[in-house]
Amino acid sequence: MNGNTVIAKILKAEGVEWITAYPEQKLIDKVAMEGIRPIIVRQERVGVNMADGFSRINNGNKIGVFTMQRGPGAENAFGGVAQAFADSVPIILLPGGSPADRFRIHPGFDSVDHYGGVTKVNAHLNQVERIPALMRHAFSQLKHGRLGPALLEIPDDVGTTEYPHDSLDYQPVQKYRSGADPDQVADLVGALLRASCPVLTAGQGILYAEATAELVELAELINLPVLTSLAGKSAFPENHPMALGTGSHTHTQMAAHFLEKTDFFLGVGTSLTNFSFNPPVPKGIPVAQSTNCAEDVNKDHPIDYGAIGDAKLVLRQIIEEVKRQIGSQGRPDQNGVAGEIREVQKAFMAEWGPRLASDEVPISPYRVFRELASEVDIANSIVTHDSGYPRDQLVPFWQPVTPRGYIGWGKSTQLGYGLGLALGAKLASPDKQVINIMGDAAFGMAGLDIETAVRAEIGTVTIILNNGVMTHYHAHMPYATKHWGSNKFTGNYARVAEGLGAHAERVETPDQIRPAIRKALEVSQSGRPSVLEMITKEEENVPKYW
Repeated sequence: MNGNTVIAKILKAEGVEWITAYPEQKLIDKVAMEGIRPIIVRQERVGVNMADGFSRINNGNKIGVFTMQRGPGAENAFGGVAQAFADSVPIILLPGGSPADRFRIHPGFDSVDHYGGVTKVNAHLNQVERIPALMRHAFSQLKHGRLGPALLEIPDDVGTTEYPHDSLDYQPVQKYRSGADPDQVADLVGALLRASCPVLTAGQGILYAEATAELVELAELINLPVLTSLAGKSAFPENHPMALGTGSHTHTQMAAHFLEKTDFFLGVGTSLTNFSFNPPVPKGIPVAQSTNCAEDVNKDHPIDYGAIGDAKLVLRQIIEEVKRQIGSQGRPDQNGVAGEIREVQKAFMAEWGPRLASDEVPISPYRVFRELASEVDIANSIVTHDSGYPRDQLVPFWQPVTPRGYIGWGKSTQLGYGLGLALGAKLASPDKQVINIMGDAAFGMAGLDIETAVRAEIGTVTIILNNGVMTHYHAHMPYATKHWGSNKFTGNYARVAEGLGAHAERVETPDQIRPAIRKALEVSQSGRPSVLEMITKEEENVPKYW
């Protein structure tokens, strides 16, 4: 067996069932021979995004894989890898590489040189004998600490070189977890219980640790309000009495109200990085942080209480310490926190409810979200968004109730990213209804991969909010907009999707929304993707309270 066969066998041993790819890459045939399904995409970035969505939904327990040819394939994939790196998503990239006699010779593009800034692991498979050790190390790094992409460049000559052993002795990598120092947990819990209005922010570390049950138990034990970061959205059920929703670039009024009021701030599974898609960390109060990435402690904020470890294990430690300090019955809701959340939520919906119920033509995007929520089984759905206003409008109002019922993202905000995420998510959870909401600009970036979904029988639903413009960009280029219409787009995207083989429908009035969604959901169950083009207004009003 040659080097490519060794790689294919290792992928099979690690539980890889499919890979996305764009030829020419000799590894594709070798993985197919091992029973791994290759899915050929229309552009490399979407292939990376599909691997990304698959890894997210599996919480890194199964890893998405993308392979591409050396040179232009690796060049085209860069943006998708940069996005996965920004959002700390574990995926494996297997680009082809130059043979030894052409390595690092201009104008060749050598991935190991250029991908260093957007990968956690970046290795050149320079000898066929080293392949098992390097892949073992890569898979191990994909399961521990700060997550991120691993890139293993396969030189053409190494991929075709015979492996010097008759058999391959490779065991799948295990994941190891650790808890926090018990004394530090005790100090943290003591401060938490002394606070009159503590607030917990949940990041995506909760999702990767599969710690939602522990988070809910803690919230109920001491009536602790919980909000999430954008990447952590769905880590806590948003129909729960202690749910404040998401604190992001846009956010709920409940999140803003309690962040302004709180006297103790606890972040779990979050870096607490100063970034527009994370909740702000309040000033002048005690701040506590639990993370498995020690490098994030005291990065942007002074931390008064810390607990380094896996979110699931640390939350269990916190729960048991709470019981030790105040008893197994926990603490009653003496301050009426649940009622206060309900009152703020009522005020929030009184302000925004009219938009959600609007009969405007062109359609309000908020009306689309309301009708969608009425038609889908939210507990058995996965919803994601694209960058910009589709994200900003959707995040505060969509209320996931199960972990990974929503894929929140945005640290790189590349247009078109949501489509690949949705396709990968559907492959990870074929029994779930997977829905991607994107704007017309985003469809222009990635829309041809609807054909990939058709060909691969990936039954997703894509909703395009088509308002014919790049929303709010008139403010960024007023002269170009006035004189050249530079903020405008045109096109009939339903016709494009139909031509690619999808079920497609163009929706122009509010009364058409619900029947169109119902039909799209029905069609998608057969494995045929659906695309709904909603003709919407340019809606610049979004919820912001800080």
